Amino acid sequence: MNKFNTDHLTQAVHKAQALKLVLNSEFDALKQQDLNTFETLQAQKLEILHFLASEELLEKVKSHTDDQDNAATTATIWDQVVALMNECRDLHRRNEILINHKLETIRGALQTIQSPDPLNSIEIYDR
Repeated sequence: MNKFNTDHLTQAVHKAQALKLVLNSEFDALKQQDLNTFETLQAQKLEILHFLASEELLEKVKSHTDDQDNAATTATIWDQVVALMNECRDLHRRNEILINHKLETIRGALQTIQSPDPLNSIEIYDR
């Protein structure tokens, strides 16, 4: 198999693993409400996704699956990338759920604070 192609596909596996780590770190930052870390992770995540979604990577995979000698190895490595990306999709959804939950909590608190109803001032401390 062409060394460049193997390196490119191996890099895709490493990038997918790095994305998984970034998503787990993102979840930790969200739990701790560490927005600085969260923002830093967004740049890393974007760079990884840009590589994984690149036309260049897609062309390398396509060009080597046509060659019978390389197709099996390429497919095996690509299957690893796809499996990791499926895990990353689930982690991203988990993070999205946490963000939405936190936003709803904030909206509820703001609504309670901004409400003119005098009974809500008592309920603030009960919640």
